Amino acid sequence: MIVVAGEALIDLVPSPQEPSPSSRGLDVATPDGRLPALQPQRGGGPYNTAVALGRLGSPAAFCSRVSTDAFGAALLHGLHSSGVDTSLVQRGSEPTTLAVADISPDGSAGYGFYTDGTADRLFTLPPALPAAVRALSLGTCSLVLEPGASAYEALLHREARRGVFTALDPNIRAGLIADPDAYRSRFRTWLPALALLKMSEEDALWLAGAGAAAGGGWDAVTAAAAEWLAAGPAAIVLTRGGSGMTVLTRGGGELTVPGERVEVVDTIGAGDTVNAALLHRLDAHDALSYAAVTALGDDDWRDILRFAARAAAVTCSRAGAEPPFAGELAA
Repeated sequence: MIVVAGEALIDLVPSPQEPSPSSRGLDVATPDGRLPALQPQRGGGPYNTAVALGRLGSPAAFCSRVSTDAFGAALLHGLHSSGVDTSLVQRGSEPTTLAVADISPDGSAGYGFYTDGTADRLFTLPPALPAAVRALSLGTCSLVLEPGASAYEALLHREARRGVFTALDPNIRAGLIADPDAYRSRFRTWLPALALLKMSEEDALWLAGAGAAAGGGWDAVTAAAAEWLAAGPAAIVLTRGGSGMTVLTRGGGELTVPGERVEVVDTIGAGDTVNAALLHRLDAHDALSYAAVTALGDDDWRDILRFAARAAAVTCSRAGAEPPFAGELAA
């Protein structure tokens, strides 16, 4: 079983028939003065990852704290309908976190968050995960917002110590990070506990610090990745938008696969789909262990990354975080 730990929230996404705030600058109203209609959709990076794993056919469980409100009920329904185990989900009467999405003309999404006093950030460290758990995936807001962030962090370190394969997607939401340098320092403390680190090229530059972000470029990304690999992970997978995906390994390997061509509706959930697809395909290669990842060759990684690219392309081809089912990728 693969456990995904982190937040579940509701994305409020502009209706496809309405202009997105980003397409109108500061004037978010329509010509007749109406604000764009917002459609509630299930979301949260870890939540989307769990749903994607379930749809791909991986035995998956979600570990979080979910509200007992109507949104929380809808979130649990989404997990159940995708075959995800919810026995590790804590419940609370606090409201569900909301994320207001802002879709740019190129389909990329930005978010504004409403997190004060919400259920997911009050997550507490659960007892030891079931013996059947082979992998743990974490990331996004859950490792930022206290007090839950410390509980998720403790979960990461505890499970890594007992040999569980661990994966992290920081999925940076800069607006939620009050002290970027403190977060970067904390991020570095997670590296020795990780087997797989996945992030976007933009997040890599942000995590590398102001100097790297100012200089930009692939060289700055690979220099930072080399330091992170030396601290712990067996591999780092970097998503690069239309340029595809690159894996950098602790042994010095580098392999890139191109992105899949698709008409992009929006990119909501695309990175989360990549997380799930990587774990699913690593499992197919019997590589959910640190040693097995280090032993993967170029042909193995090419297959894994191409599968993840295909899965992400399907998600990008439809509105909201709607990852594919296994049958959609059978080819």
